[in-house]
Amino acid sequence: MKKYSTIFLQAVIALIGIGALALMLWEPHLEGRNARATLFEIYFNDPFLAYAYIASIPFFAALYQAFKLLGYIGQNKVFSLNSVKALRTIKYYAIVLSILIVIAGLYIRIFHAEGDDPAGFLAICIVTTFISIIIATAAAVFERLLQNAVDIKSENDLTV
Repeated sequence: MKKYSTIFLQAVIALIGIGALALMLWEPHLEGRNARATLFEIYFNDPFLAYAYIASIPFFAALYQAFKLLGYIGQNKVFSLNSVKALRTIKYYAIVLSILIVIAGLYIRIFHAEGDDPAGFLAICIVTTFISIIIATAAAVFERLLQNAVDIKSENDLTV
């Protein structure tokens, strides 16, 4: 049963990644000012859109690390240094992502158009920053617990 659970969770992570990528590619075509724009105008005349694509790299990298961590769990290698490293990497990516989201929120808050109301975007920034911080905190706690377990396991292997 454990193997099927990890495969299911890996599939969920893959679907989250595919869904996020599809949303990132599809949504700019629906935005009000891009409704009648060409692909070149949408993707090359908007510096914020370029920033959003670059800032999404830590998100997808963290998803990949979570996928790898579930692979270690499925192989019954939970108490290994690779699992600790994957959790540490997820923690760092979550911290970087939260910083990049705050920068995006500040950019929109300072440079928004005169008739535009940035409240909705800023609310989304606050929520996603909070979620990223929660993920970083959880990854740090799990990393510490797993590192202690790995240390205890290595001490027991040396004494035997």
